[in-house]
Amino acid sequence: MDKKILSDYIDACEIVKETEQEMKKLEQKKMRMVKGVVKGSNPDFPYQPQNFHISGAEFGYRDDRNLRRIEKALEERKKKAEEIKTQTEEWMNGIPVRMQRIVKYKIFEGLSWEETAERIGRKATGDSVKKEYQRFMKENL
Repeated sequence: MDKKILSDYIDACEIVKETEQEMKKLEQKKMRMVKGVVKGSNPDFPYQPQNFHISGAEFGYRDDRNLRRIEKALEERKKKAEEIKTQTEEWMNGIPVRMQRIVKYKIFEGLSWEETAERIGRKATGDSVKKEYQRFMKENL
């Protein structure tokens, strides 16, 4: 595990959300239906004119094939981002609880060292929390 994965975690979380939204839009695009009326008649005598209501998807074969390729690419992107999230969360579960809180506040939430120290409490200062974080990262990564 390297330090870069911590910043990648934030991006991976956003990619999962954005990709899910794109997949919903794609699904709506696939669901767009077209309705129409066609005229015909009975096949047997007496031939009587009739109207037939039809409906179907708006896109053609090539559009469908392209949408499926896009859908597959989005699923792959989401899967990779979820893998980064899982690796980071597994790593987080293996470190001390105090360090989990520091990483969460400073790296994931983007708080300043002073704000992180406030959230940590117990007379912590911005400098002490920063030094604690730096020592941990130096020893463990």
